Amino acid sequence: MALLLLTGCGKNNDYGLSTKDIQEVRLWHYYNGVQAIAFDELVDEFNSTVGKEKGIVVVAESKSSIGDLQEAVTAAVEKRVGAEAIPSIFQCYQDVAVTLDEQDVLVNLDNYIDEKVKAEYYQPYIDEGTFGTDNGWKIFPTAKSTEILMVNKVAWDAFAEATGVTYEDMSTWEGLAEVAEKYYEYSGGKAFFGRDAMANYMLVGSNQLGSEVFTVDSGKATVQFDKEIAKKLWDNYYMPYVKGYYLANERFRSDDMKLGGIIAMVCSSTGASYFPTEVSLEDGSIQETEAIVLPIPNFEGKDICVVQQGAGMAVAKTSAREEYASVIFLEWLTQSDKNLSFAVDSGYLPVKNEDCSVEKLENYLSSAEIDLDTVEQQAIRVSFEQIENGTTYTARGFSNGYDARNILEYSLSDAAKADRETVLAYMDEGMSMEDAVAELNTNEKFDTWYLDTKSRLEELCK
Repeated sequence: MALLLLTGCGKNNDYGLSTKDIQEVRLWHYYNGVQAIAFDELVDEFNSTVGKEKGIVVVAESKSSIGDLQEAVTAAVEKRVGAEAIPSIFQCYQDVAVTLDEQDVLVNLDNYIDEKVKAEYYQPYIDEGTFGTDNGWKIFPTAKSTEILMVNKVAWDAFAEATGVTYEDMSTWEGLAEVAEKYYEYSGGKAFFGRDAMANYMLVGSNQLGSEVFTVDSGKATVQFDKEIAKKLWDNYYMPYVKGYYLANERFRSDDMKLGGIIAMVCSSTGASYFPTEVSLEDGSIQETEAIVLPIPNFEGKDICVVQQGAGMAVAKTSAREEYASVIFLEWLTQSDKNLSFAVDSGYLPVKNEDCSVEKLENYLSSAEIDLDTVEQQAIRVSFEQIENGTTYTARGFSNGYDARNILEYSLSDAAKADRETVLAYMDEGMSMEDAVAELNTNEKFDTWYLDTKSRLEELCK
């Protein structure tokens, strides 16, 4: 009888929560700027309402960056000297979560959330957070993002008037490269475009072209880095880059944009808030900008496919009382009004089925009497349109997945950047750009890069 009572109470009891004995829920995130402000406001609202009623107080702390956050969590799990105790909740990507799950760190959220509630969330987000030997739900989606194309409209308008280019010309990666070439000629040798997150280009592009880079079965990854697809990726990034049409000098492309290095960029939808309001030109003058948000390019002749990204919230195994309190906060945080409010303020996408549409966004903005067409709202609208008209893709997590992603992040971009320097050196010696590029545009150059990248990925997946 006792066993039946224990297993039967499950999702229907309060696990001892009481206003007389406050349960603290420590939460680590990596939000900064407007995102951190918006999130902290929600935490304060929870603490003064539902938290106060149930005896829960959430203490949120920003670890500044995803790298710092992951390092802090790893140190806590390994109980390193001087490390903090592991928090109740922490932001986490799937590739890191898989490793933590193997160490028996993460709570299976199915133990606390029934199927009816679970079904309210956008299924691809649930799928992304479901893994492990028990196939349990380990990452709670709270805010997601995708990628968008952002353009400096002030610079674009002058360029478009002079050359006749249109936004539609940039709807494919092939078309974008052609536009960038025209801008290079129009501007007297300036780069047009740059992108953040090269791993997304490699992973989503490969999937769109017909083959995933990795297939994952029971946490084991197999490399399927198709050579023909890799050549397509190479031709549409490496070649424009070494010719000077693309650029990636600063840490983020918004920084390159601010310094006048480029006038178009692919970034996360959450990066919209970092789009510069002014640009520093070479002559020392400052030019105000205006942002235009467009769909990310796709490969010619292929259906729309955009990345599905953004860390979710993982709950650490502690006590049933603390775990349950953590889940109460996460469910509250993703209620429609809270989640849409955070989305509008930060550029993230809400996570429930009923909220994932342009129509719902417009209704919310209208009911909340928000009529400002901010760049963040542009980003959300375009993101919703891409998701509604196409498919989303996210790579499955696996052991060493974080390191494998880093190879994809830097392998192609580092090769392009190094060889652009070589082209410039040849040009300084009097060689034309066409001849300098021809020195590098060889099958041998591509084969060396391809085999090296494939070998490094396979080594990680052994």
